[in-house]
Amino acid sequence: DYRLSLDETKSITTSLEEKMQRVDKMMDKVAKLVSQATDLPAISLSARPTGAAVKRFDLIQAGAGSIILVVMLTTEEVVNKLIKLPVNVGETELKVLGAVLNATMTGLSAEEYTADLLEKVMASAGTAAALVPVIVDFATETLRRQGSTNMAVAGQMRLLGQPEYRDVDKAHNLMSFMVDNKENLPVPAGDSPMQILIGPENVNDALKESSVIIASYDIGDNMRGLVGVVGPTRMDYATVAARLSYFAESLSRMFGKPQLPTKEESQQ
Repeated sequence: DYRLSLDETKSITTSLEEKMQRVDKMMDKVAKLVSQATDLPAISLSARPTGAAVKRFDLIQAGAGSIILVVMLTTEEVVNKLIKLPVNVGETELKVLGAVLNATMTGLSAEEYTADLLEKVMASAGTAAALVPVIVDFATETLRRQGSTNMAVAGQMRLLGQPEYRDVDKAHNLMSFMVDNKENLPVPAGDSPMQILIGPENVNDALKESSVIIASYDIGDNMRGLVGVVGPTRMDYATVAARLSYFAESLSRMFGKPQLPTKEESQQ
């Protein structure tokens, strides 16, 4: 029943935030490089896993009138929030509230944090009940952020160089889809390293006369990256797939370096 120190939670959170910023900056660059290498419109995406839940709550006093809420997720990510106390809550009350939170609000999705659950937890929290809505809001926001994605699209104008897209309306529809509906692009299922969808195999109508090739790679820290292209059904699948595989493998190696601090480093 190890309890993280403030320095440890701060160090882990900072490391994860820095990694997310690094990944976000990489998305645009990767999309542009893939588009140049394939001469096709390209996408680059990073995603956190869906289905995350809170694994543990910790409440740490941070001086008079404030506490630090520490939330550990099932993805092993740790986030925290400084909360100003609306009432005078002592160490005993915080321990009671922490026990109630860990007994009733762990292992749940954001959608399962209902009004009925909030009422039940507040009824059991005693004098610390006023903290419960703040804690639930933060936990819900954190869980919903876990399913978020960051995607970049590059090289849409390369479509106009393909004979199939010299029809202005056809090219416009596909380009608009890639910009406005890019979150609906197909992605490899499960742990599949690559997915190739040709013409009618695409579910979305905007892609039914095009092909999509998507390669998956591991970013680490329970994050996944994708690189892919959209183009005509006559594209050279072997060449494009080989180049995407190379990008994916290279990115996996790059992100495979240790990102989180060791326990000794976090205590320095």
